This record gives sequence, structure tokens and C-alpha cells, in this order.
Amino acid sequence: MKKPYQKHLKSSQDLETTYEAVRAGFVALALEKNRRATPYVAQARALKSAASQAKNPGDLLAMEEILPALLTAAGVSDKAANHLEDSDKKEAINGLIRNFLEPAGSNFVEELVFRFLLTRGDTLGGSMRNVGGFMAQCKLTRSVIANLKIAGKPCRWLHCDAAEWAAIPEEDADIELHTRGLAWHINTHPRTLRFNLTVPLFQNNVDLCLFDCTPENLSTDTYKSLGAYIALGELKGGIDPAGADEHWKTARTALSRIRDAFTKCKLTPHTFFIGAAIEAKMATEIWEMLEDGTLENAANLTDDDQIASITGWLCTL
Repeated sequence: MKKPYQKHLKSSQDLETTYEAVRAGFVALALEKNRRATPYVAQARALKSAASQAKNPGDLLAMEEILPALLTAAGVSDKAANHLEDSDKKEAINGLIRNFLEPAGSNFVEELVFRFLLTRGDTLGGSMRNVGGFMAQCKLTRSVIANLKIAGKPCRWLHCDAAEWAAIPEEDADIELHTRGLAWHINTHPRTLRFNLTVPLFQNNVDLCLFDCTPENLSTDTYKSLGAYIALGELKGGIDPAGADEHWKTARTALSRIRDAFTKCKLTPHTFFIGAAIEAKMATEIWEMLEDGTLENAANLTDDDQIASITGWLCTL
């Protein structure tokens, strides 16, 4: 009988990320960055329109509707602004006007917009550091849903901003952008998949946890009950080959921690790894772990067939 990984992998070479996949991954990241930048560009245009009503930089202080944007242009992030008193905010804005807008002369509006975008660019850069993981989770979520729908199995989902589980609607486009959990049944056995959970046994985050319970029974007590864990997996969505080894080291350590903790309790949940950037050396190591049973399944995130296979396996556990 074939082992789970043998359905989509024949050798370690199958796990390696191709040049074409790396290129496509960088393009996808660039498109996502542009998508996320769109609101900031719109805000900058609105700021330019409003600020253009001022005859000189000093007039901007009387325009209460753009004071938050002035604070941003002064280099104060939204997070930092929450910790400042009104007097501190006013001082920062006055510094912006005195040191940068007034010296710009008649071009003070353009200077204001440029500095606003500079700070918003930092905000965007911060969010982009996690975008690889976000996009990986979206792809995996969509594949799980697809497998369940093909099998005719009802599925529920948990919206990232909601506390209640709901049935996945027929029109489910972009649902993966807002999902933090999925639930279904295998025959009469309930299954609940949650993303990014801290497992109490070893107090570390695990990217994917599949539980033997309904969402309604999923609680802090469930997280502490090791027998409730069906499978645990690591998902690394970074596509940059330069960071591949570091991502794998992090995932390998997490998987080892999972294995050791559950073994001490004489439990052996399914373990798996999914990565976007897998170099040859990594692929060999992952393959060896699959062959000796240290790891039960693995797949390259950039290979659609492999993802369909591993999520199909996950849906049948």
C-alpha cells in the first residue's frame, strides 16, 4: 500500500521548487503588493485634494479632517499614534510643517503627499513581511474546500472577524482571504481545522492543527487534550530561495518539538510539511524524513497537483 506522500512524490527532486515557480511566486507577490497599496494611493489623492485648499502650510492646522494624515506624514505610524498625547501629536505636525513643508515653498502640498506615502510605504512593507504566509494559507484553504466540495461533503468556515461558524455559501469566491478555520465530517466523525494555534503542551505556534471534534467543542480544554489532535503541520509560504533554508530550519524544529512532545505521551498524530521555497538540500532531508517515517507527508506549495493530493489526504484523516 502506498504511503500518503507516494501519491504525488516519486523522489526528492519532486519536492524542489523550479525556477519557473520562483519567478511566478515573485510576480504574485508584486501583484499582491500593488493590490494592498491601492488604498494608500487613494488616500494620498484625497489628501492632495484637501490640502490644495490651503494657501500655505500653516493653514493645514485648521483642517481637522486631515490631521490624522498630517500625523502620518510627520512619520508617526498608526500604532505609535495610539500612545501619544494630543500635545505630542501637535508637536509632531508642527515639526513637519516647520522643517519640511515651509521650506518646500509653493510645492508644500506635493511634499506633504510624498511624506505621507513614505510612512504608508513602511506600513505596507511591514504587512508584506507576512504576505507569503497569508497567500500560502489562502491557497491551502481553497484546496481543502475544493476537495470537500468534490467529495460532496458539507463544510463550515470561521470568518477571521467572526466568532461563529457558518456553512460555506455556494458563491464562495475569495472566501479563503478571510478564513481562519474549516470544519467537516468523515462519515460520522467531526473534523475541525484551525490555523496558527499555540499548542499548550509545548507553548509554541503550529501553522495547521486538525482536531477530532466539532467547532462547538473546540476550546482551551480541547487544545490541552492531546488525544484530540488528528494532524499537525507546518506551512511556509516564503518564495525567496535565499530564505528557504531558514524557513525549513524553523519548520523542522517545530515538527521535532511536536513529535517529541506527543511521543512522550505515547501519541502519534499525523505530521506534514508544505513549503513554497524548497532547495535541493532541503528536499533531500525532507525525503529522508518521509522515508524513515519521521514525517508522514509533504508537498511543494507551488505544485498544484501536490497541493491537491496532500489536502485530499488531510480531508480523509
